[in-house]
Amino acid sequence: MAENRAIAPHAIPQPCWDSWKPPPSSVYKLNFDATVFFDLDRTGFGVVIRNDKGDVMAVMSAKGPSVFCSEEAELLACRMVIEFATDASFSEFIVEGDNSIVMQAISSPNADESLMGNVVGDIQQMLRGLHWVNVEFTRSGGNKVAHVLA
Repeated sequence: MAENRAIAPHAIPQPCWDSWKPPPSSVYKLNFDATVFFDLDRTGFGVVIRNDKGDVMAVMSAKGPSVFCSEEAELLACRMVIEFATDASFSEFIVEGDNSIVMQAISSPNADESLMGNVVGDIQQMLRGLHWVNVEFTRSGGNKVAHVLA
């Protein structure tokens, strides 16, 4: 079964993109983002799932809890959107986000000992349960739709 799964190694695959690039045929791309509203004491999460033709298959926009930093918001968003994607029966996709620290953390084979390590572990466990997944970093230009949704 491991041969059907492609979880990214410790290093983030390069190159990263300035604009959205389609996934390979029969694979979906899940772009997510989080926005922190410190003055409102909450966060916003956004996700768009598209196919290889760029057709939107699913979108979500949700309110999130108060957080201490943007990395915490991005990790919580990532966990929420992977749950959303799996609940919607997507099992082969690329997870793409614009926070390099978060993308490195969830693709690392090492245990995360940070305060958010339990969330990183949750995400990694969910990813291991998928048929095929890859974790990629994109610059904000490749994540515009998810950013607007957040």
